[in-house]
This record gives sequence, structure tokens and C-alpha cells, in this order.
Amino acid sequence: MNDKNQNLADIVRQARRESGLSQEKLAEILNIDQRTILNIEAGHGNPKFENLFAIVTYLKIPGDCIFYPGSENLTPEHQKLFTLLKTCTGQEIGDLLPIINPLVDLLQKNKNTAC
Repeated sequence: MNDKNQNLADIVRQARRESGLSQEKLAEILNIDQRTILNIEAGHGNPKFENLFAIVTYLKIPGDCIFYPGSENLTPEHQKLFTLLKTCTGQEIGDLLPIINPLVDLLQKNKNTAC
């Protein structure tokens, strides 16, 4: 198995598990053959674009993780947050900033005092 297939396999498997879905349930939700997901997670085959797009979109996997592995040293949590923010309008992000800033400050203060 080459590195690209292994990278895709690892990312899809992790995102599916974090979503609490079995391969069977994900296949059912996306109306694709369960073997497709099995093969992707096993690092086999070359999935059709339509299937890969459906999986990546549903599981909210950032394209950078798949197409540019290692290009950013972000945690999966960072990637999820960035993906979520990409779905927001500029107005929504503007509305979120006054809420998020104090929360981040609070989390960081708690982290520093816990040490």
C-alpha cells in the first residue's frame, strides 16, 4: 500500500469513528456500497470521486488532510474548527468573535493555573 492510500485510509477511519458511525451505517447514510468504505479504510482501490466526495463532505474532512498530508501541523481538532468556520458567513464569524475571545481567554487562564 502506498503512502497516499494509507493516509486516506487513516483519515477516513478516524473521522468515521469520531462521528460514532460504523462502516455499514456510513454507507447506508451516503447510499454507497459498504465495500467502498471498507476498501478505502483498508487502503485498497481507487474510489470514485463521487463516493470520496460524499464521504469527505459528510465527515467534514478538510481536503488539505487528504491532498496535502503534512503540509500543516494542525491537530484534528484544529482542522475541524477551521472546517466549521469555513461554513460561516463573514457576519456569522463577526458575531462569534466576541463570544469566542472570552472563552479562549478563560480556557487558557485555567490551563495556566492548573500547572
